Amino acid sequence: MTLPADLPVVDHHCHLSPGGEGVAAARRFERAGGTHLFVTTHNWNHRPLRTVEDYRVQFEEMEALTRHVRAETHLGTSLVIAPYPVDLLRLSEDLGLGPAGEVHAQALDLAGRWVAEHRAVALGEVGRPHFPVPPEVARLVESILEHAFEVARDQSCPVVVHSEDLSSEGYAELADLARRVGLPTERVVKHYARSRQSQERRAGVTPSFLARRELVRDVLPDPAPWFLETDFLDDLGRPGAVLDIATVPKRAAWIAREQPDLVERLRIPFVESVTRVYGFQPEGPAGRPT
Repeated sequence: MTLPADLPVVDHHCHLSPGGEGVAAARRFERAGGTHLFVTTHNWNHRPLRTVEDYRVQFEEMEALTRHVRAETHLGTSLVIAPYPVDLLRLSEDLGLGPAGEVHAQALDLAGRWVAEHRAVALGEVGRPHFPVPPEVARLVESILEHAFEVARDQSCPVVVHSEDLSSEGYAELADLARRVGLPTERVVKHYARSRQSQERRAGVTPSFLARRELVRDVLPDPAPWFLETDFLDDLGRPGAVLDIATVPKRAAWIAREQPDLVERLRIPFVESVTRVYGFQPEGPAGRPT
C-alpha cells in the first residue's frame, strides 16, 4: 500500500543551518516523500549570542534560509524561533546572571513580535538544560521559561520545550506552569520525547515523539494531539544526527507497507495535531506515484 495522495508528511521539529546541508537536506526530505517542515532556530555558530541584536540577526538568517527552501522545493515550512536555552548558561558566565537573563527575556519578546507579524508560528526551543546546573542558574532558567510561557500566552501560540525526557511528574510540572500563566496546556509541546507516557499521564501537554521505529509503532494508537520529529541537527560534523531528515517520510512509508490498516492513524500527527495546536491545516501533495 502507498500513502494516501492527500496525506501530508510533517517533520514537526528539525534544524537547518546556513553552514550545513541547508536546502540540500530539505530536498532529501522532499524526495523521501515529506511535505512540511517545522524548522527551529538553533545556535549553529556554537558561540554565545550576547545581545538582542545578535538574536535578531540569527532569526533573520533562519527566515532567509526557510524562504530559500520554499523557493527551491515544494515544501511547506513553518519557522519556530527563540533564544536557545542552553545559550543562557554560557552567557551568564560571561555577563552575569541578571544581564544574561535580560538578554534572553528581550529575545523572547522579539520572537513574540515575529509570531504577531506571522513571521513565525511558535516559540522554541525554550526550556531547561538536560544536565545539572547550580541552584542560582536553575532559578534563572525557570524564570526565563515562565516568561516564555507568558509570551506564548500573549501571542496565542505554541511554545516548544527542550528538557530532559519527562516522566508523568515532569509533564505535570509543565502543565502546572501553563495553567499558572494562563496558557492552554495543549499549546505546550514537549519536543524530543523519547518514551511514551499515556495520554492521561501527559497532563494535557502535547508530546513530539522522536521518530524511532519502535516508538512510532507504540504511539500510533494514541489520540491527538502528538507529533513526530527527527530533531535533525544539520551539522556536517555529525551527519544524520539526531535522526536523518528523511526519517519521518520513511517511517510513514514503512507504516503503509508493513501495517496498512494503521495508515489513517498518521493523520493524527500530520493533520489533526497541527490543526489543533497551531491553528492551520497542512495540505497534502497533489499526488504520489503508485
